[in-house]
Amino acid sequence: MFTGLIRELATVSSYQNETLTLQSSYKPGIGDSIAINGACLTVTAINAPYFDVELSKESRDILALENYKGKVHMEPAMQLGDRIEGHMVQGHVDCLGTISKITQSENAWDVYIDIPQKYIAYMMPKGSIAVDGISLTINDIEKNIVRLTIINHTMKETLFSDYKVGRRINIETDMFARYLHHMLHSKQAPSPTWDDINSQHARY
Repeated sequence: MFTGLIRELATVSSYQNETLTLQSSYKPGIGDSIAINGACLTVTAINAPYFDVELSKESRDILALENYKGKVHMEPAMQLGDRIEGHMVQGHVDCLGTISKITQSENAWDVYIDIPQKYIAYMMPKGSIAVDGISLTINDIEKNIVRLTIINHTMKETLFSDYKVGRRINIETDMFARYLHHMLHSKQAPSPTWDDINSQHARY
């Protein structure tokens, strides 16, 4: 589990034989979960100052692999007792979005992202979304376009300053919205009561 707050911009050393080798000041352990551009991956080898993570076929099929070069967003998994300052992020990328427009508005930037229509059902204005692992708030939704507002601090501390129109990005929808949507639309399960929903929410 993650918070969507980027700890560091790690550097990709190589990507070959489905293994991604990275360099960072953070020192993980073998078997640790670590989010790279929002995807939860497992540390399989350490050769300081480098460490390896392996990308399964499932990961390779869904991720924007063209962005796994140069600098990447990195966040270690949460530890018990950590503060949650973003939102609860699983590191399970749902789909790829495409940046369709970027406009500056005073001291911030509005970023418009084209999302596959089937995933819009898990999003709502003022709800949460993870973009390449960054916890952000949705401002508006129009058809399949989501508008986010990126403040100057986020621009400076993440790779958003390098994003251009047409870039594909990893998208994780809010997990609570996914759970509720599944519970409400499952044909095999009875309709949940509010007690069921509150109980599910209390587990996280």
